[in-house]
Amino acid sequence: MDPERILVVDDEPGVRAALEAILRDEGYAVVAAASGEEGLEAFETGAFDAVLLDVWLPGIDGLETLVRLRERRHDAEVVMISGHGNIETAVRATKVGAFDFVEKPLSLERTLLVLRNALRQRRLEQRNRRLLEQLVLDTEVLGVSPAAAQLRADVAAAAASEAPVLVCGERGTGRETVARGIHSGGRRAGEAFVHVPCAALDRDAAGEALFGAAGSAGRLALADRGTLFLESVERLDPALQARLAPRVDGRIAGAPDVRWLASTGPDPLEVEPSLRERLDVVRIRIPALRDRREDVPLLAERFMRGLAREYGRREKRFAPRCLAALTSWDWPGNVRELRNLIERLLLLAPGEVVEAADLPEDLGGSGMPAEDLYREFASLAQGLEAFERHAVRRALVDSEGDSAAAAKRLGIGIEELERRKGRLGLSRPQ
Repeated sequence: MDPERILVVDDEPGVRAALEAILRDEGYAVVAAASGEEGLEAFETGAFDAVLLDVWLPGIDGLETLVRLRERRHDAEVVMISGHGNIETAVRATKVGAFDFVEKPLSLERTLLVLRNALRQRRLEQRNRRLLEQLVLDTEVLGVSPAAAQLRADVAAAAASEAPVLVCGERGTGRETVARGIHSGGRRAGEAFVHVPCAALDRDAAGEALFGAAGSAGRLALADRGTLFLESVERLDPALQARLAPRVDGRIAGAPDVRWLASTGPDPLEVEPSLRERLDVVRIRIPALRDRREDVPLLAERFMRGLAREYGRREKRFAPRCLAALTSWDWPGNVRELRNLIERLLLLAPGEVVEAADLPEDLGGSGMPAEDLYREFASLAQGLEAFERHAVRRALVDSEGDSAAAAKRLGIGIEELERRKGRLGLSRPQ
């Protein structure tokens, strides 16, 4: 990994030389400038992660240099260096975008501490930006609606903290996607993300699954130093929920170090009170698809593009009346229901353009004749494989990713399910 780049801007040669030497010893790449103008020129030759910027400079002063950096959209964190007589100016600088300030004569310990904090803040902001970009591309939170934008902002804010998060939303709205986004944007991104589909846990064995048993580690232990996501947490036995509660706020000595995320339905009151009180520090509400209808056309087109690529088939377009019908539907199954329908349309709708008549009768269409299926595949084997992939994926989605529950739905064993997932290219999370 390349060293972080620091720009030192100070008109005193002794201060510049001392800071250069200290920062290089700490492993940073350092460039020095004697004036604000030189500092701005340095940015034209390369980006910096942080700037140590003296307030009092010949020519344009430190405050004006900071303003120009921000006007040019340079995102380096800036730490002001102030003398005894210009602390007020340094404080003003923090109000226009400086991270912090240090006073002359410089304390090595204080300067390095503030610089490290500034760099940590920048890394966090970069992660959050990447997270937002990822979420913009992620179909389940894709959209141009204010609700979708607010959701992306909420996820980024939650990722920046270590507080427990309770994600509230209807089934099919993308609760797992939101939880994974929070994990990916936080400081534990490189550690395990342990997903517990509570609805799929056997009531009698749920305790062992979470806490472990003789010879086997539970999900809590597996999530040590990482993130534990309890999906549909209200489906756990209330006594088990109460047993989890003291672990959330760290009151159990020797308990795993875990970031706690959980999801529930639209009403958080369904969660056992003592557990809800501890999880509900940050609450994220995921809007139902019917509450962000303007996102439906974009979602439909994105699903069509991705599924066509997955099936190796030509992407179909949507007729305007078809998109209007999709937008007007209430989508009780939310984004998951929309995705399933688009998959069906890709496989069964005749022609290159999906018409309103191709939609199910509930959506104002005339349904899809079964005989159209035979025109869609070059061979029986190809058609059977497409339906097998659809059936396995649907079972996994309906079982919230739990292989045992999905295998039971399909009437096959877990080992057989895993073999089919591998053969059909469904081994990645659905």
